[in-house]
Amino acid sequence: MRAFVFAFLLAAASSAVLTPLVRVLALRLGAVSNPGGRNVNERTVPRLGGIAIALGFLIPLATIFPSESAVASVLRGDSRKLIGLLAGAVLMVGIGVLDDTRRVRALNKLLVQVVAAAIAFSVGFHIDAVRLPLLGNLSMGIFALPVTVIWIVGIVNAINLIDGLDGLAAGVVFFAGVTNFVVASVTHDVFLSALMATMLGAVLGFLFFNFNPARIFMGDSGSYFLGFLLGTLSLQGSSQKASTTVSILVPILALGLPIFDTLFAMGRRFLERRPIFSPDRGHVHHRLLDMGLTHRRAVLVLYSVSVTFTVAAIGVSLGRAWQVGVAILVASAVLVGLVRFVGYFEYLFLMHRQRAHVRSADVEVLRRVLPGVPALFAVATSEDAVWRTLEGLLEPAGLVAVELRVAVPRESLMARAVAPLKAWARDVDLDPEVAVSTQFPIGEDRVARGSLRFRWCNASGEVTPQAEVLLQVLVDVIAGALVRVDSSFAPLPLSAPFANRASPERTSTERISVHEPIAVDT
Repeated sequence: MRAFVFAFLLAAASSAVLTPLVRVLALRLGAVSNPGGRNVNERTVPRLGGIAIALGFLIPLATIFPSESAVASVLRGDSRKLIGLLAGAVLMVGIGVLDDTRRVRALNKLLVQVVAAAIAFSVGFHIDAVRLPLLGNLSMGIFALPVTVIWIVGIVNAINLIDGLDGLAAGVVFFAGVTNFVVASVTHDVFLSALMATMLGAVLGFLFFNFNPARIFMGDSGSYFLGFLLGTLSLQGSSQKASTTVSILVPILALGLPIFDTLFAMGRRFLERRPIFSPDRGHVHHRLLDMGLTHRRAVLVLYSVSVTFTVAAIGVSLGRAWQVGVAILVASAVLVGLVRFVGYFEYLFLMHRQRAHVRSADVEVLRRVLPGVPALFAVATSEDAVWRTLEGLLEPAGLVAVELRVAVPRESLMARAVAPLKAWARDVDLDPEVAVSTQFPIGEDRVARGSLRFRWCNASGEVTPQAEVLLQVLVDVIAGALVRVDSSFAPLPLSAPFANRASPERTSTERISVHEPIAVDT
């Protein structure tokens, strides 16, 4: 165990010392990530961090290998495997560095990944059979090579795809590596324990500079290198009972987050009829940012998911039958919760509707009415005329009711304790099963003095994004008319300081969308 601790600390120190030097090199070579597009960083950040990670991994091995320790004896005894592993890893770092500095075609990168995976297969990292729960062993036969290559290449690209936030990929790799190290230690696999301890140290040393706000990114050189190590060594770590058999659940659970994100990305692109490997901003970390989470909180949420998968993987590998069942149940619950939390199903449904050009009936009604709305409000010469025009739009726009409310403090608004100042309603029944409502400030949120709440029926019982956009345009037209007639509900001038508002009633309001059944106020 002392040898593993030494390897871990030496790798961490080496990586931590080398990372600032690599950062300077990346800046000189122009290997940087600029803000914009799919990149979420707000400033220019150098890449090539994978060089520091790779060197941090190699230095302890070079120190231990020639020694007379028991660990060194095991590494020398498995020198063929070690050399093959390092050869494939060097290929991964090399193609990653080229991509970070000059950009490489996707096909060329894939070919190098396949070659590296084939090298790993040739030195003994095999998937000859898969051990499935309740079904026993499923032999791969002649498909052992392609299955092994697909697994390793898949993990390489999964780690690459998850590398979208500061410290995210490094943290995910660290937790997955902990799974392999724990399993290897319990099963007395010295070869895997030594390599995992070294990899964990190299990742941790780099993470000091990569966590938010990141001073350097690992780039493709790092994600390819770490993905290759994890994909290859997970075969070693999952073959304790039989050298040719892989328990499929352990590596899948250990790498659950990147595998989940990759599969959903592929499914999303297939449904959108785009190339499977085309880039986009639909990954799980992008979804969390779009939901309003800060950069750091999004990473911490995904860290917690990775920790859960790590514990589940260890439980499946080492636990008894009931413990395996509990671990699988917990991991499944976390996965379902993540899918629901980030709204993947809703996202895919929306993409399907947009591709099929299908819109809900309420949206179609609003689209027909909206072009003539500016002309209607343009002739209003008083505040009362504006309200009469709005009331006249209820039936043509498919609305059941509209309420005018004073802007109130957020806590009051969220409690729905504020009665409307004015209300216009059609004499129709509002079915609570399909009733929806949404509220908008009149003008910009920070200068609004009132808000409008719209109510209507939607067959799905949900406010669609298209309806929200169209109603926002309607509210903007009304705000302009109120400003023109000098209404008391017109938004304050943008130059007016927030503190000049006369009463607490003039504090900020925010839009609220109600996606559950509602009842009409009486």
